[in-house]
Amino acid sequence: MCSILCNFNKGKSTVTNLYALLKHTSTFKCELLWIIKLCQRSMNSTNCLGIFLVLCGLLYNFELYRSGGEGLFLFCCCCCSLDFFYYFFFPRDHPRWGASNTALARWLPPVYEDGLSQPRGWDPSVRYNGVQLPLVREVTRKIIHASNEAVTEDNLYSDIIMVWGQYIDHDIAFTPQSTSRTAFLTGMECQTTCEKQNPCFPIEVTINDTLTSGTDCLPFYRSSPACGTGDHSILFGNLSALNPRQQINGLTSFLDASTVYGSTPAIENKLRNLTSKEGLLRVNVKYYDNHREYLPFTDRIPSPCAQDSNTSECERIECFMAGDSRSSEVTSLTAMHTLWLREHNRLARALKNINRHWTAETVYQEARKIVGALHQIITLRDYIPKIVGPDAFNLYIGLYTGYDPALNPTVSNIFSTAAFRFGHATIQPIVRRLNAQYLDDPELPDLHLHEVFFSPWRLIKGGLDPLLRGLLAHSAKLQVQDQLLNEELTEKLFVLSNNGSLDLASLNLQRGRDHGLPGYNDWREFCGLPKLETQTDLNTVITNYSVIEKIMELYHNANNIDVWLGGLVEDFLPGARTGPLFACIIGKQMKALRDGDRFWWENDNVFTEAQKHELKKHSLSRVICDNTGISEVPADAFQLAKFPQDFKHCDNIPGMNLEAWQEYYQEGNLIITSLF
Repeated sequence: MCSILCNFNKGKSTVTNLYALLKHTSTFKCELLWIIKLCQRSMNSTNCLGIFLVLCGLLYNFELYRSGGEGLFLFCCCCCSLDFFYYFFFPRDHPRWGASNTALARWLPPVYEDGLSQPRGWDPSVRYNGVQLPLVREVTRKIIHASNEAVTEDNLYSDIIMVWGQYIDHDIAFTPQSTSRTAFLTGMECQTTCEKQNPCFPIEVTINDTLTSGTDCLPFYRSSPACGTGDHSILFGNLSALNPRQQINGLTSFLDASTVYGSTPAIENKLRNLTSKEGLLRVNVKYYDNHREYLPFTDRIPSPCAQDSNTSECERIECFMAGDSRSSEVTSLTAMHTLWLREHNRLARALKNINRHWTAETVYQEARKIVGALHQIITLRDYIPKIVGPDAFNLYIGLYTGYDPALNPTVSNIFSTAAFRFGHATIQPIVRRLNAQYLDDPELPDLHLHEVFFSPWRLIKGGLDPLLRGLLAHSAKLQVQDQLLNEELTEKLFVLSNNGSLDLASLNLQRGRDHGLPGYNDWREFCGLPKLETQTDLNTVITNYSVIEKIMELYHNANNIDVWLGGLVEDFLPGARTGPLFACIIGKQMKALRDGDRFWWENDNVFTEAQKHELKKHSLSRVICDNTGISEVPADAFQLAKFPQDFKHCDNIPGMNLEAWQEYYQEGNLIITSLF
C-alpha cells in the first residue's frame, strides 16, 4: 500500500490501482490514513499534498459507494486537516472551530474505563465508588418511564416550542454512528448479538422486559470516533501521547440554518434549483399543499420510510430531502423543515422582484443569509430565555457585545449528548391536527406519536396547516420529575435501522456512557454548583423525594449518576424549563455559538442597520402566516394561547420590510444601495 502511494508520480495507473485496493480492502479505514502519515515522511510536501488530496477523493467515493451518501465522516477526517479548506468560512485564526465533521468540544476530560475508549458499564467487573453502574434500561423503567395517560400539560408553552428545540438541535449537531453494522473483530451483527464488541454496545435488559422478544438486549451502535482518537490514536501519535476517544459533529456548529441548506456543498447543490433564475430551493414536483410547496423526495428510491397500508406500491410516499437527514423522523419536524423551505423561496422571489438585476446566485445567497439570521433571532430572543430563564440568561449569555475571535463556537459533547436532550421530556404522546377554527377535525383524528415516526405520507395526506394549528393551540408536555418520558418514546420508538421498537431514554443514557461523559456531580462542579452527596443534598434541587430514593436505590452513590438523568430531574429555575445544571450548559453553549460566530446577524457589517431593524420585527408566527393558509396565530408562537381570544389575525403580526434590501440602478450601471 505504501509503495503504491510513494510511487504516485511514477505511473498513471496508480489511482486506478489504489481505488481497486480501497474497494476490496477489509482494513479499518483509519489505518489508511496512518499509512499516509508514514508515506509523508519519505516525500516532499508538494507530492504529499497531491497524494493526500487524491486519497481524500478516493475515500470519499469509497464511503459514498459503501453507504449511499451517509457516514462520510472519514472523508472529512482526512481533508479537514487542511486548514486552508476552511479559511474563508470559519474563524480565521482557528479555521476548524465549528467546522462540520470535526470533533465535538470537550469541556471536561472524558471518562473511559480503560482511560482511552471503553465506555462506563462496558466491563461488568468494574466498580464505581464500590458498586456496579445500573443498567440503563432499568433506569428507564424505574425512574424515567411515564404512561401516556400520566402526562402533565405545560400551562405556559405550546407544543411548537418542543418542535423548535428539536429542529434547532438538528441545525447544530449530528453525531454519526459507525457505518459498520457488524463487530470489527468477529463480524457478528450488532442487531442480533448481545456481546460487547466494537462498534456494538448493546443495551442489556432483564428477563421480564416486555420491549424485547426473547432477547437479552437492545441493539446499540457506538458513535464513530474522530480519526486519531481512542483505540487508533497510536496510529497517529505515540504511546506517550494517546488521545482518548472523541466523537464527531457531522454538521457545522453554527446556527446557520443548515437544516435548510445542508452542511456540505454537495448537499447544498442537491437541495438547490439550479435552473431557477430566482435562487430557489428544489420542491416536490408530485405533490402540493393547496398550491404550496412540499420538500422534495429523497433520490434514494425506494426510501425506507413507512407507507400508508391502504396505498398501492405505485403511490409510494418517499422520505423527504432537506438540509438535515433526519427531516422525516417525525411529522412535526418535517412540518418545520417544510415551513423554512417555503420561507426561503418566498424571500427569494420577493428579493428578485425588487432587484431585477440580481443574479440567481445573489438572490439565493441573500435569501439564505436572511433565513440564517431569522433562525438566530428566534432561537436567542424567543426560545432560549424561556428554557434557561431570565437569571441564567443574564448570567451565562447576556447582551451581545460583538464577535469574540478567542471564543470557540464548536458544539460541546455535553451539550449535544446530554443537556439539550432535556427536550425529550417535553414531547407529547399525541399528535393533534385542527381545522381552521382550531377544532378537532373528524377527517384528521389524533394520532399516537409512534404512528408518525418516519411517515411523511401523513403530512401529504393531511397537509401542513392542521398539524401546525395543533402545535400552536395545544400545550407542550411539562417536564415532571416522576413523568419524564412518555411510553411512546420508551416503549415504541421506531428508528429505520431497527426492526423492532427501542427506548429513547436508554439510548440517551447509553450514548452518554459511549461518549465518556463525566458524571452528574462532575458537571455541577464545572458549573460552580455544589456537589450533592447525600439524599438530603439532592433534595435541595429535586423536590420529589420518591424520585431521589429511586435514583439512590439504583446508583447507590450520587457521584455515579448519569449526567442526563441528573440534569433532567432538577427543579426548574424561576421562569425556566430547566434546572441549574442544564441552564448552565445550555447558556454557555449558546453564548459560544453567538459570540464565536463572526457572521452572527448582529455583528458589524453583516447587515446594515436598516436591515437589522427590519429583521427584529420578524417572528416564527410571521413565518407561519407568510407560508401557510393559517390566518390567525398567537403573537408569540411559543406562548400557549387560547383561541380565539389570545390569537391575532396575520394582518396584525409584524414582519420585515424587504425594501431595506433594495438596490437601484443609475446611469452607467452604477448600483446605489437603498439608504432605508
